[in-house]
Amino acid sequence: MTIKVDHRHLYLQVIDRLKQDIDKGIFKEKEKLPSEFELAKSLGVSRATLREALRLLEEENVIVRRHGVGTFVNSKPIFTSGIEQLSSVSSMIRKAGMEPGTVYLSSMQAIPSEDDILRFQCGDEQSIVTMERVRTANDEPVVYCVDKVPKNYLPNDFLIREEGSIFTALEESGEIHISYAVTYIDPVGYHEIASPTLNCEPETSLLVLKQLHYDENDRVVLYSKNYFRADKFSFHVVRKRV
Repeated sequence: MTIKVDHRHLYLQVIDRLKQDIDKGIFKEKEKLPSEFELAKSLGVSRATLREALRLLEEENVIVRRHGVGTFVNSKPIFTSGIEQLSSVSSMIRKAGMEPGTVYLSSMQAIPSEDDILRFQCGDEQSIVTMERVRTANDEPVVYCVDKVPKNYLPNDFLIREEGSIFTALEESGEIHISYAVTYIDPVGYHEIASPTLNCEPETSLLVLKQLHYDENDRVVLYSKNYFRADKFSFHVVRKRV
């Protein structure tokens, strides 16, 4: 099992070898890896080299290290998508051959917070609708969603509807068309609301996508804060040289 030395740094070769072993099924998803001593010995490298490789693999979400327990192989994301184009969670789930669903947790309207007033450029008398939902894939919870939108942008009966796309509701009158979104992605650990809602284990990381959706007049018409299970979703972006 000892790796073959080439011109690259040794820890990079260890990373490649461990990834190959995971791809081949030598180390299976959620399986505990051998101890650092055993793994370093079998690969023919120092424990310092192995630790650097494991540190980088953990940053890539390939493995997860549980303090006092050991190192485990992470599950590969089922859903993957670029973030250059606006696409729905439902389309990502269908693309993976699974059936999307929605569990509505709550919907309410209230006066705007200071953040809402700045975000939507609205008056303090304008009602803001907040919705909490869980998106499912084959009935398994995978995304916890919190959406905010000024009430006057929505149809009058929106709050009593049992289902439906917020995008569709916003564009129903023909006066609003969502043109683009600005997205911020933050990795987080355990979240007191999202993690138990998504049936996450304590060590399961989350990816939080905060999105400001703009219409053709550059108004923010929807703010979304979506918590994705990092063991189920991955996102990428295509960057072009300029």
